[in-house]
Amino acid sequence: MATEIRQQDGITIVEPSGKIVGPAVSEFREALASQIEASEVPRILINFENVNMMDSSGLGTLVEARTRASRKEGRVGVVNVGNHIRNLIVLSRIVSLFEHFESEADGISGLST
Repeated sequence: MATEIRQQDGITIVEPSGKIVGPAVSEFREALASQIEASEVPRILINFENVNMMDSSGLGTLVEARTRASRKEGRVGVVNVGNHIRNLIVLSRIVSLFEHFESEADGISGLST
């Protein structure tokens, strides 16, 4: 798994690719944690466009990131969530924890306010 991180209009865009399972979960967790810690009020948009699989450990990483960001009055949004990940989020009943956006541009705009 590779993770691209970039900034746009004050929003940190985290774009993992591949599968967020096994050892890749630690890499994903570290990428999110470092971005959250680096900001006073983190605004993170996770773009799942290039992720084709995530396990429950990856899901736990998302919840952890959301919790860390909330402690700093930050926000975490998601975009381009595929059916596999969407089902995992819905079935685990944490769907309401994340702001969902239709496009990356919508996410940047929504998290900027």
